[in-house]
Amino acid sequence: MDWLLDHQAEFELLVLKKFGQSVSDGLAWHSTRLLCIAGDFKKFDEHAVRQINRNIELLRYKRYGEDLILFELINASTADPIEKHDPIPVKPIKTVENKFADASLELQDRYASLEAFILNLGDDVQKHVLKHYIAFRRIRNFVTAEFNPSLKQIVLFLRLDPNLIELRPGFSRDVSKLGHHGTGDLEIIVSSDQDLERAKELIMKSYESA
Repeated sequence: MDWLLDHQAEFELLVLKKFGQSVSDGLAWHSTRLLCIAGDFKKFDEHAVRQINRNIELLRYKRYGEDLILFELINASTADPIEKHDPIPVKPIKTVENKFADASLELQDRYASLEAFILNLGDDVQKHVLKHYIAFRRIRNFVTAEFNPSLKQIVLFLRLDPNLIELRPGFSRDVSKLGHHGTGDLEIIVSSDQDLERAKELIMKSYESA
């Protein structure tokens, strides 16, 4: 389940959107397990599971008519127990500030120019640094910023209707039906100074509508 522990933030976001804050806050990462459900499994599958030191269960299902379904435990693999005094290693979730610190000087300078532009839009602009993003707001957020240091990108979410914007592949896209941390339905990827200049007009529109 290393892939799951590497994507805790994304999983917590899905739980938050589906079940609410209290359930998301109650997630227990110390006992994660993988359930594989299929109509049937091969002997190789059972053998492979036994070789992996992870909590994995194979469940075979059978349908009975339209209303009944039976789940049968075929095989279970349990990870070696960890002594109580040894904490289970969990990859820490990087905050927006951590990601900014990991960014190149070029990206940091570009963000500084972006932030200066946003704050100069009006005296009513407020900046709030949250766990996963930086929010700029008037009465409500009109732009939120995240960082992708490995791709040297600033990721913006604007409160604009994507249907009213000419979308450009690699620069802007509709995320109204996609889960994300920031607020807004229009995603903007800033990878260059040219992208930053193109983004300013859209940021201005989002500010005026906030």
